[in-house]
Amino acid sequence: MQVAALCLQAETGNVLLITSRGTGRWVVPKGWPMSGRSLAQAAKQEAWEEAGAQGEIAEAEIGTYRYDKVQDRGFAIPVEVRVYQMDVSALADEFPEQDQRKRRWFGPARAAELVAEDGLKKLLRALPAAAEKV
Repeated sequence: MQVAALCLQAETGNVLLITSRGTGRWVVPKGWPMSGRSLAQAAKQEAWEEAGAQGEIAEAEIGTYRYDKVQDRGFAIPVEVRVYQMDVSALADEFPEQDQRKRRWFGPARAAELVAEDGLKKLLRALPAAAEKV
């Protein structure tokens, strides 16, 4: 299981996507759970490290999706990703992975076109309904 932050710009409803380090494809900030942190707080930490995003994250997940994480030896493992909405208040110019990734705001429909995972596409397309529940 991994956790992800779906980073939103409150005034526009835009979604922050970042590039993956390996393939350069568009993804949301995500990573593994962290000892001593809730799943949502681990997702918030990933948003900081990977995108320089700061803000408030909801403790309740807004959905899940699955993907196959390719390993160094060429095989893949199935991973379930739990997604948490984060309302971004600021983007830092300097953050841990700034030299390894690009970041960009997209409307939810465009973001859904750019990501590869079908379950993440579905979450992005349903974003207004999901965001109202948080």
